[in-house]
Amino acid sequence: MSDGSQLTRGLRTRLGGGGEDRLGRALSDLLENPLLTGAIGRAFDAREKAMQAQEVAMGALNLPSAADIERLTRRLRSVSLRLEGIEESLDRLDRAVAGSSTRVPAAERDGDLAARLTAIEDQLARLTDTLDAGAAKPAKDAGAGRPAKGAGKPAKATKAAKKARPAAAGS
Repeated sequence: MSDGSQLTRGLRTRLGGGGEDRLGRALSDLLENPLLTGAIGRAFDAREKAMQAQEVAMGALNLPSAADIERLTRRLRSVSLRLEGIEESLDRLDRAVAGSSTRVPAAERDGDLAARLTAIEDQLARLTDTLDAGAAKPAKDAGAGRPAKGAGKPAKATKAAKKARPAAAGS
């Protein structure tokens, strides 16, 4: 068996050492062959045309192409990175507002927010009531026989119209 293994090793070394050079020369000869390079070029051109035809067909069917999906994937990654940056900024802002390293629990923050929103709603309700009462008061006064404020005075547009009439009649 030792003779067989020595023979195999010898064959490997002969083919391995000279085989790389031979393989390199054979590949360079193939690549220099104009017939082969022309066939490879035509194959790549056909592949490109097939891809373009596929994109057109998929566009006609309103289906996204691989390039569309790739662009969408890149855009989604970009948005994701931006969102992570915003989240980190908000965390830093939370820590700065809450103190050195203590964070305000979300339930407590939500409670404060709800209390402030309730206070704002109460103020808006009071303002609305005040405005409604103010708007109803002059209408009530006008119905009692007293003219409303400015009811006896002609409007500015009416004065302008009166001035314009004599000028038009004189022409």
